[in-house]
Amino acid sequence: MKKLYTWGGKFSNRNITVYDLVKNKGKKKYIQTTATNSDESSAAMEAGFDMILCKSPNISEVRKGAPDLFLTATIDLALFPLKDDVLREAFNSLKNGADQIYTARGPHIVEYLSKEDIPVMCHLGLVPRKSSWKGGLRAVGKTVEEAMKLYDDFKTMESAGALSAECEIIASNVMDEIYKKTNLIISSLGSGMSGDIIYLFQNDICGEHNDIPKHASAFGNLLKLKQNLYNERVNSLKKYKEAVENQSFPTADTTIKMSDKDFEKFKSKI
Repeated sequence: MKKLYTWGGKFSNRNITVYDLVKNKGKKKYIQTTATNSDESSAAMEAGFDMILCKSPNISEVRKGAPDLFLTATIDLALFPLKDDVLREAFNSLKNGADQIYTARGPHIVEYLSKEDIPVMCHLGLVPRKSSWKGGLRAVGKTVEEAMKLYDDFKTMESAGALSAECEIIASNVMDEIYKKTNLIISSLGSGMSGDIIYLFQNDICGEHNDIPKHASAFGNLLKLKQNLYNERVNSLKKYKEAVENQSFPTADTTIKMSDKDFEKFKSKI
């Protein structure tokens, strides 16, 4: 655990620093997942994860569950359209406890942030919100032309000052080759093992829905537990409704009565 002084002007502990990521590139693989609340971040910490990622408005809540884990804050693509909006939210996120800023914006935004010494994670490969440009949600880098364009994008982001890149659904052999030729810290989301960080969404890992994407795997079945929980909720409500209708509820044990003496006085007064 390292001692540091945060952008918010507070002494804090961190399991990993930006310095560690740079120093350990190619030597160590980190494991990362998402968190939307303190329960999820606490679970990731207890499970031994190295890093978590959350949306910028959720930082304070997520930090409650994992105060010391390296945290990347994602700045929403649509909510912060202007470059000054992004810069402002980046500073706000760092003040609130983020260690790195993620943006799916272009190299001009990455450069704008990096000039302020902000650790920036860019997004390369499939960017789901921009998937219309790719013809839909699909793997990237399966042709020579597309792989070369991707390599150029890596070099452009590197030149813009990005610290790292979320690499989503890039052909694994192409990712292998690019990894050898980039200084970016690579976070692999469905792009094979050539990553400094191996990353999956927590709801995919825990099996919280039916449509697990091809690049992910479910290692649990929270969906079944949620369905059981929902069924138990419905059954409980039905039983309550039936009890009210057949007048078996409320019962004497769940109601309060005035003493007989005071009740007689009350009746005489009204």
